[in-house]
Amino acid sequence: MTQVNQRNDQYAYEGNAAMQTAETVLSLSPLSGKTILLTGATGMIGKSMIDVLMRYNRAHADVEPIRVIALSRNRSGAEKRLAEYWDEESFRYIACDVNREIPECGQVNYVIHAASNTHPLQYSQDSIGTITANVIGTKNLLDYAVAHKTERFCFVSSVEVYGENRGDADRFREDYLGYLNCNTLRAGYPESKRVGETLCNAYGQTHQLDFVIPRLSRVYGPTMLPSDSKAIAQFIKKAAAGEDIILKSAGTQLYSYTYAPDAAMGILTVLLKGKSGEAYNISDLKSEVTLRQITEWLAEDNGVKVTFEVPDAVEQAGYSTATRALLDTEKIEGLGWKPQTHMRKGLAETVRSLRDGES
Repeated sequence: MTQVNQRNDQYAYEGNAAMQTAETVLSLSPLSGKTILLTGATGMIGKSMIDVLMRYNRAHADVEPIRVIALSRNRSGAEKRLAEYWDEESFRYIACDVNREIPECGQVNYVIHAASNTHPLQYSQDSIGTITANVIGTKNLLDYAVAHKTERFCFVSSVEVYGENRGDADRFREDYLGYLNCNTLRAGYPESKRVGETLCNAYGQTHQLDFVIPRLSRVYGPTMLPSDSKAIAQFIKKAAAGEDIILKSAGTQLYSYTYAPDAAMGILTVLLKGKSGEAYNISDLKSEVTLRQITEWLAEDNGVKVTFEVPDAVEQAGYSTATRALLDTEKIEGLGWKPQTHMRKGLAETVRSLRDGES
């Protein structure tokens, strides 16, 4: 990263177009000298956000840095995952389970709550933990924000809150509400995200806490974890290993996707520019594809084949039943956010990163 350290005139992240052009999309200068408390720091979104913030600091060594306090449950895992920043003065790590009382982290300007189970095996094997991180964890962090007079609270939510399309909308706007069967194991994730959003509103009304809610589409990218059991993650890992890709459905599901660094910039856009109390969809309109199309691109670009297999009961319990979930992005586009890396290029970059061991 010596090139980044030597160049203060441009925000650069080698090999990543989304981060190379980040400041043309959003100036992070308002965060200079501010402190951000970020949960879920070792997750795909958390790691992408830390990359954005810390590499911004390196590229702008002549100004006061953005200070990052990173929280996750596993210190040893964080030491490996975040080793690049571990000894930097603007970075601090605290091992913390958000389901318990938040330890004293000092005064913070912003809280970004990105800690959550986010893939099918976690939903089915840790159903209670899936719910509590989005409900109890959110409450604990909201209490911390109120006690420390935090400027703004950012609850990272999901396309999952919309439920299933009732057949009356081509795209989900932020005021849409579809069907959710709460009497299922799989419902723990979307229902708890809904409750987390409602908690933010309650704290806003009761404590006048300023908050915003970015709602992410399905996200993929170089920072995805080896344990990620989402379908797209499995496809990418197979392609990176040079193995045939296993498709466990007809692959006709049509979803919105966003490249992880673009999603990170979307969250920061909402943090800095969003209207208090509002939710904002984050999605790349040029990355709306079926699962089958994803497997075909990966197979073609990596010299492998696509095979079909029936999922087992544990896998099936964590799968979404939604067959079409596309997000309307008019609101966040109004804030100036634009994704920089679209699907096929993002898939290629993710495969390359996994092969090179960069995540």
